[in-house]
Amino acid sequence: MNKQILFGLLLAALTLPASAAFDIGQLMTGLAAHKGGRAKFVEKKYISLLDKPVVATGEMSYSAPDRLEKRTLTPKPETLVLDKDKVSIEREQQKLTISLANQPEALAFVDSIRGTLSGNRAALEKNYALHLSGTEEKWVLTMLPSDQRISAVILRIVVTGSRNQVLGIEYLQADGDRSVLTIEPITGK
Repeated sequence: MNKQILFGLLLAALTLPASAAFDIGQLMTGLAAHKGGRAKFVEKKYISLLDKPVVATGEMSYSAPDRLEKRTLTPKPETLVLDKDKVSIEREQQKLTISLANQPEALAFVDSIRGTLSGNRAALEKNYALHLSGTEEKWVLTMLPSDQRISAVILRIVVTGSRNQVLGIEYLQADGDRSVLTIEPITGK
């Protein structure tokens, strides 16, 4: 190929508009379109006082925009339900319900989960700086708390996924402990 043709192709390539990169707006639109579902999970909690992570398994269900149920099956049965501004935990015949209305740090943490699942960018940006990397097929959303009260508890939240599916959530706490939740959607029914 002669130099003039090569130069012409290179010039044409440089002047063509670049394809749009995958951005937070596109991610949030995709997540908002996903109205719910069920998934299996494995959660590993790395606690500095323990030699090995604490591993829990179970199932989760989500109904947009604000209901998430997490049923832990092992090592001990437990049900946690986030419904609007209430958190309910049931364990060994005991049930505890907490209103998040007067607990802004806890509500911000809960909103990081629900805001991501529902594609609610405004709810996320109220308490976090958002950083997205990757492609629509394999994305990573990093949330850094913008409020000192929240960052005193959580240093960062990293959510991974593909298209409109959240496949993993990692929480790094201010004390160095962390939790890694791996999610496998259940298809069908």
